[in-house]
Amino acid sequence: MQPVLISLSSFGAAEVRRHGQLWFTRLAQQAGADGVEVRGELLNRPADELPDIARAVAMSGSHVVYSSPEGLWAHHGALDAGAVERALEAAELLDAPRLKMSIGGFGSESHRELPRLADLLRGRSTELVIENDQTTPAGTVDALQAFFRRADEAGLRLGMTFDMGNWHWTGECPQEAARAFAGRVRYVHCKGVQRQPRRWVAVPLADSAAPWRAVLRALPRALPWAIEYPLAGDDLLAVTRDEIRQLRAAASALGAAA
Repeated sequence: MQPVLISLSSFGAAEVRRHGQLWFTRLAQQAGADGVEVRGELLNRPADELPDIARAVAMSGSHVVYSSPEGLWAHHGALDAGAVERALEAAELLDAPRLKMSIGGFGSESHRELPRLADLLRGRSTELVIENDQTTPAGTVDALQAFFRRADEAGLRLGMTFDMGNWHWTGECPQEAARAFAGRVRYVHCKGVQRQPRRWVAVPLADSAAPWRAVLRALPRALPWAIEYPLAGDDLLAVTRDEIRQLRAAASALGAAA
């Protein structure tokens, strides 16, 4: 069965900060999710919250991913070793087997520090997966291909978190990106999009203006999928349960058509 996770940011930053991510982890479990993605930018007290969430996840046997809001490289192109170490420490407190980060300000001279990144990752139990974010330096096909090419040359074979919605923010075609990176994808952010007069916004897949089924069809089967679009309503448990059901139905339909 396709693992379906929920990125806890989907419940809204203000609500998540008010209730805490443990509360929403439990709600996601009650709704039938196979796991959660914990968001570093929404933690109130990381040293307390992360171990508590780790225990809740362990008791249910579900998946957990840690998402760091920091990029691997600073805006001037230097490796942000502090950000990497903070993210790895948080992932270890959470007992998360997977850590999601963007490449940040990686540029033409940044590849010289790839061996240092390899040193920071060596011996860790957490897998680093690179996400395409909503910025030009870290969210376009060319930028990410350049990074992965340099990383491969340095012996640092990294997987990818494929955010199917973020490509719209950088003016890229999600289907072309899926074809370019399919062999590297380890984890998928499922996100519908709509265009408003001045910006893109994230929406449930059923409301998306983008051909999301074609994107998912171009990616490998059986990868974990995470809901990363707004979940809100008077009966939040019912809303969450219904979105999980719809995503599982989409996975079944894609599998049957394969």
